[in-house]
Amino acid sequence: MNGCRGSQFHPEGNQFLMESLMSAGIKLNPVCSFRDRKQNSTFFPTLKSSAARRYFISPTRLVNSSKSFCSVAVSLRPQEASTMEHFDNTVPSKEILEVWRAANAVCFDVDSTVCLDEGIDELAEFCGAGKAVAEWTARAMSGSVPFEQALAARLSLFNPSLSQVQDFLEKRPPKLSPGIDALVKKLKDKNKDVYLISGGFRQMINPVASILGIPLESIYANQLLFGSSGEFLGFDADEPTSRSGGKATAVANVRKARGYSSLVMIGDGATDLEARKPGGADLFICYGGVQLRQTVAAKADWLVFNFKDLINTLN
Repeated sequence: MNGCRGSQFHPEGNQFLMESLMSAGIKLNPVCSFRDRKQNSTFFPTLKSSAARRYFISPTRLVNSSKSFCSVAVSLRPQEASTMEHFDNTVPSKEILEVWRAANAVCFDVDSTVCLDEGIDELAEFCGAGKAVAEWTARAMSGSVPFEQALAARLSLFNPSLSQVQDFLEKRPPKLSPGIDALVKKLKDKNKDVYLISGGFRQMINPVASILGIPLESIYANQLLFGSSGEFLGFDADEPTSRSGGKATAVANVRKARGYSSLVMIGDGATDLEARKPGGADLFICYGGVQLRQTVAAKADWLVFNFKDLINTLN
């Protein structure tokens, strides 16, 4: 990329670019990198994190205009469009659509699927241990460490008390993924049962279920344990979702107990993928709208980035 000639760096040209992008709903932070103020200047527009997940910016050559300011042309494209080029499972086959439409029940992962965040990461950040816990979460979701090991390690980093959890729930209500409420409603309209199967904690998932109108008995998740004074004691290791393969066990239990002939699992992580097995889920749909885990997405029956895609195929 060439910079403006001489030492001219004119903010009005850059402002023009920023205003044009902002008019399209994109928030930008200008970052200027000067290789040599007397010879070259380079202007890099950078997206804030909320927009960075949706768009790539491709700067083209910088040129001088007759008004002696730099202008930058950029091309914007949805991240999912570019990502789709790397996967061959973003368009469902006829057979996959038939299973999806015929399913008696649909099980959802919660963190980074039904909700925009990883609940344990948010709670840890609230308690002052966000970065260290997030690193463990990434390892757990990629399947590189046993889930029970990652869960115990994360909790040990901040040992949340009952009062901290209650304070967190009051100050940080659930942030639902766009379209999830409409999808759940559509599934109910089609007489399909909906379950939440999560490695997160019931204390944090119950409010989510309440918002979506999902019965508490349709939740399979972990349970934080507290002492008589509200001190943190650990988690209930008897919950199937507290260990590797636990979601597969939970899904198999749901199917067996209710006698479903067809069941679908939707999630973003390796533990969700595990649920697709004989006696468990017939279909695994990877939702990449929040976190795209490459190894998981590549093995999914169907990769989607928008819940509208699932809603539309049920019409």
